Amino acid sequence: MEINYGIDEIEQVAKNLIKNVKTKTLLFYGDMGVGKTSLIKALVKAFGSNDAVSSPSFSIVNEYKLGDELIYHFDLYRIEDIEELYNFGIEDYLDSNHWKLIEWPEKIKSLLDENFDVIKLKLDKNNNRIISLNKT
Repeated sequence: MEINYGIDEIEQVAKNLIKNVKTKTLLFYGDMGVGKTSLIKALVKAFGSNDAVSSPSFSIVNEYKLGDELIYHFDLYRIEDIEELYNFGIEDYLDSNHWKLIEWPEKIKSLLDENFDVIKLKLDKNNNRIISLNKT
């Protein structure tokens, strides 16, 4: 699945993604500034959470409530080595049955099982976003 969209269409794109993902682990690939965190904000809202979403660049993971469910939002950009992840208990997060939205997942590829969806984002020449789901 591939979608071209402007930033004003992001909420509808998020709803469309939710309908098409097959897992609760979403891996977000894309260059810095392409809109990964903006899309995650729209997804958290589309899931039905009222929590304020911000980038977990320094905290590594943010947690949002969704009724009895949780959403974990990871930003692994600043991770230097896998030991940092073990120090904050990454295994507990990854082994949970909650939603896991992971920016910069290439940093933990070796820790992931095969049960995830891949979301790739890029910008076209007009600064519109192009998103692809499950294309490796």
